Amino acid sequence: MTFAAKGEPAMIEPSKTERRPYEQSFYPPVPTPFTKRMRTNLLWQFFRFVVLNIKMLRMVRKH
Repeated sequence: MTFAAKGEPAMIEPSKTERRPYEQSFYPPVPTPFTKRMRTNLLWQFFRFVVLNIKMLRMVRKH
């Protein structure tokens, strides 16, 4: 960034990294095959459901 004389607007230098639209960084990450499998596995969903309920019960019992 450069400094301007008194009363003049300061000029801002352009960024060193140029960002272009529609690059890979603009899109969300794609889940891996393992992640997709775990999201659709009913046994895993049931297990996570039980774990979540246990955590909630522990929290409620503390109060």
